[in-house]
Amino acid sequence: MKVTLRTLCENTAGKIGLQAEWGWSILVEVGNDRILVDTGAESVALKNADLMGVDLGSIDKILLSHAHADHTGGLRPVLKRTGPIEVIAHPAVWEEKFKTDLEGRNPYYNGIPYAKSEMEKLANFNLQKESVKIGEFMMTTGEIPMITPFEVSEPNFWVKTKDGLRHDTFPDDQSLVIKHPKGLVVVLGCAHRGMINTLLHAQKITGEDRVYAVVGGTHLYPKNTEQVTQTIQALKEMKVTRIGVSHCTGFPAAKRLAEAFGSDFFLNSAGTITTLE
Repeated sequence: MKVTLRTLCENTAGKIGLQAEWGWSILVEVGNDRILVDTGAESVALKNADLMGVDLGSIDKILLSHAHADHTGGLRPVLKRTGPIEVIAHPAVWEEKFKTDLEGRNPYYNGIPYAKSEMEKLANFNLQKESVKIGEFMMTTGEIPMITPFEVSEPNFWVKTKDGLRHDTFPDDQSLVIKHPKGLVVVLGCAHRGMINTLLHAQKITGEDRVYAVVGGTHLYPKNTEQVTQTIQALKEMKVTRIGVSHCTGFPAAKRLAEAFGSDFFLNSAGTITTLE
């Protein structure tokens, strides 16, 4: 069984000629199933796909890992290329998301940058709290329980309600899980609910304890040193075979992961193509 991961959008570009933006988009291919996880912030995913020879018009579905604009801003240009395909997301993906500085000041809108009514004309939205099965080997995590004592939602993310802003606990945060003969392959968005919480939930819903590979945004930036230490310890206990980090990981945490995992670690920039067999 072959899994191919093609990173279309990321903060950095690993190949000459490709573009970078603060965002995330990755194409996952398992057999004949082609799933796009997130769409980047603007149009970089589409531009890089063309430069990489990737036909986005042939993808089967889109998974939105959560509502933030750096993961959903490319939705309109991608959908205009694909036509009205299925978009899988959590119902909370349409909440009005805001971000502030770490002191809770200067809020600005950080959610999907398109009207719901417009997007529903371009795509078929499948909004589910539970895991959604995709083909024979893939599924979404659905809503991820907060289990670990060291993974908490960041204090500078908010949701607008009729009573004002409340802290965002990210019920919409989810990832893609692939059942591979060597163990689970987990493709993260931003892991706002915690990378380890995500992996624990993936193990639970699949009944598979082995974790073969983890790729994507880990949201270890900006985290304290102790949380990064506990995260690495948990990954080691899970015996994760490969880890490729992107987007919201941050270079200090990436450096520590590289030191911990050696040749099993890689920086996953735009243009990176990973084949898992």
